[in-house]
Amino acid sequence: MPDRLDRIYTRTGDAGSTGLADGSRVAKTDPRIEAIGDVDELNCCIGLVLAETRLHAVSEVLTDVQHDLFEVGAALGMPDYPGVGEARVAELERALDAFNGRLPTLEEFILPGGGRAAAQCHLARAVCRRAERRLWALADQAGVAAPALRYLNRLSDLLFVAARLLARDEGQGEVFWQR
Repeated sequence: MPDRLDRIYTRTGDAGSTGLADGSRVAKTDPRIEAIGDVDELNCCIGLVLAETRLHAVSEVLTDVQHDLFEVGAALGMPDYPGVGEARVAELERALDAFNGRLPTLEEFILPGGGRAAAQCHLARAVCRRAERRLWALADQAGVAAPALRYLNRLSDLLFVAARLLARDEGQGEVFWQR
């Protein structure tokens, strides 16, 4: 672990660059920084879901996800760092199957909503999809570990199913799209 900062501001980014964990500097508009920022925003959105949910199973999984997202971010900031592995992708799939098994089959599209926690989970899902797109864009230019890409893909699915569970838990139910 690098030295701890005794103050938060460093002034080193005032000219539009930022430092990676390996000590190199890149523009704040670099695709790697864009990807790191989207993963960070996703983690914040999941924090909002956690602040609202009453479902222990969902909060337990999403707390693990927050730690995993730090692993994804670390791998983006340190290209030699392995980040999340296939075992974490498989764990998401198990949680997704367990959550989905508690729900009726979905036969219509649903609108984002269903109560505060559910709506925040839908927002986290949308941010997750953006973060995944950013990682794919970065992968076209530089190395991105394949498990991180699969992880975000599964995570967006998990967040969708978790939102459905939360809507039911909050008593709001799901709002089906009316054509």
